[in-house]
Order: sequence, then structure tokens, then C-alpha cells
Amino acid sequence: MKDTAGNAPITLDDAHFNDTVHAHPLMLIDCWAAWCGPCRMIAPVVDELARDYAGQVTVGKLNVDENPKTATAFCIVSIPTLLIMKDGKEADRIIGVVPKKAIQEKLRKYL
Repeated sequence: MKDTAGNAPITLDDAHFNDTVHAHPLMLIDCWAAWCGPCRMIAPVVDELARDYAGQVTVGKLNVDENPKTATAFCIVSIPTLLIMKDGKEADRIIGVVPKKAIQEKLRKYL
């Protein structure tokens, strides 16, 4: 797990995923891959959300190619998939590229 700044997404991996999601009450996790065009389209939105919700929501990124154990455990079959984790459990998910406002509306339910 790498945290480049307090308001930047953290990098998640198979080895630390469970510990990380249990350490943060509310997380938004971007499940992505380097080859995925739609993932590249939503990445700047995810970065903005990390800044906008700093202190309220921890934003993470999980490369599904490099972390197949976690991707399989969450049945990630389409990317990008955004997982909303509340108290260590999946509360919601968003599949595909959606407007920032749609993500914010889902997040507000869990704040």
C-alpha cells in the first residue's frame, strides 16, 4: 500500500487489501488495469474525488492484473469497477465510466 499524499488515492494490493479496508471506515476503490481505455478516462475523476473527500472517504486504486486474488474475491469482471466499502464490507459498486456527480450521489449515502 502506497500513500503519496493525504488527499491522493492509495495503491492497494492483494497482500494488504483486507487490512486497509478494515482500517478505513469508508473507502472508494477504483479497480482498473493499465490496458483499459475507460479506466484511463475515469482516473482523473477518481483523483478529484480523493481531493474533494479528503478526511471523509479514503480513495484507493487496485490494479486487477497485478492483484488477481482480490479481483476474483470481489467478482470483478468488468472494469472500471468502483467499490464503495463501508466498515470493511462492500456497500455498493459502480461499473463502467459514469459522471462524477453519479459517484458523488452514491458516496453521499454512506457519509
